[in-house]
Amino acid sequence: MLPHPVALDDLLEPFSRRGVDLGLERLQAALADAGHPEQGYPAVQVAGTNGKGSICALLGSILQQAGLRCGLYRSPHLLSWCERLQVGGDWISPQALRATLQAWTPRAQAQQLTPFELLTGAAFSYFACAPVDIAVLEVGLGGRLDATTCHPDRRVLGIASIGLDHCEHLGPDLASIAREKAGIFCPGAVAFSAPQAPEVTEVLQQQATERHCRLEWVEPLGAEVTIGLLGEWQRSNGAVAVAMAQELAAQGWAINAAAIQQGLAQARWCGRLQRCRFGELELLVDGAHNPPAAEALRQSLDAMEPQLPRHWLLGIQRHKDGVAMVRALLAGGDQAWVAPIAGSRSWSAAELQSECPDLASQLHHCSDAKGGLKHLQGSAAQPVVAGSLYLLGELWNTLESDACS
Repeated sequence: MLPHPVALDDLLEPFSRRGVDLGLERLQAALADAGHPEQGYPAVQVAGTNGKGSICALLGSILQQAGLRCGLYRSPHLLSWCERLQVGGDWISPQALRATLQAWTPRAQAQQLTPFELLTGAAFSYFACAPVDIAVLEVGLGGRLDATTCHPDRRVLGIASIGLDHCEHLGPDLASIAREKAGIFCPGAVAFSAPQAPEVTEVLQQQATERHCRLEWVEPLGAEVTIGLLGEWQRSNGAVAVAMAQELAAQGWAINAAAIQQGLAQARWCGRLQRCRFGELELLVDGAHNPPAAEALRQSLDAMEPQLPRHWLLGIQRHKDGVAMVRALLAGGDQAWVAPIAGSRSWSAAELQSECPDLASQLHHCSDAKGGLKHLQGSAAQPVVAGSLYLLGELWNTLESDACS
């Protein structure tokens, strides 16, 4: 069950004009002013393009099963800002989140923090007051200059799948992006990654050597391992989470095999290939917000039921590579209804038809996301909603998610 939405525009909007402005100096100065709350507990950190939130969810579930008081910091959220902070499996309350942000507002103003830097500083303080035994930190964007990298004690690191996304901030190719992600590597730490593309592998190896960080490669978990998250890609994410947990155990944390097994099985992460219901209609939903994620979703669907046609409800933000995404998602026999995402510039069906004339007969316009759900009814095709976490957030209260696995 997701927490209820909380209005934070009055606290975050004054800082939103900064947009994306990567760097560590502003938050480091604000943390010094706050008395360095981040120094009160160790952390692990996860970077990557797709799957880093899932790795955090899996690892957090393992740590909770081991009896550790774990702070979990993830982004983005579907419905509520409160989804970004958990302690011991409990969401931060709206009252606590507002109070922590209000306490941070003067130093955020003094240092001209971005909204993400403000949230990260507030999370560091909240975890210190909780208090937590250990924090699991998901990188927001990149790694080298991400606010979460301000934490000084990141002893175990995870790298999720690295692909082309946010190129305007991280660089035009996989090597450039991998270099930014590898910026979380630090002396004495241990990093774990599942297999990556060759150019990514080369950069990660080089950066680990230069930064005196031990990098280890793990293979995806076998089919005999039960994971509470659907999708073939979760086998790789689960392997990274297990390796991180085992390294923590080797460093003296009380994490046993039973906690790892139970944590994997009981992990939940909403909006990531999840079974939901719309009235009598059973459907799958997945954020799949960039081409690599779209390819992974298609592969998982084909592995589940390879011959089954799909009817899609898609919402794709305009700054994403919508052409590559629809080409990755749609197969012969599929049909897709393209909806605008409220509050965002989005790809239209007409634009996608123009860019993909061979798929034009499979792409259809619908005026809004909720109305688009009705197009998925009354067919033997499998209904799937994908393309953006913002789309899922817009629809979430319309869906029954208790049918998820």
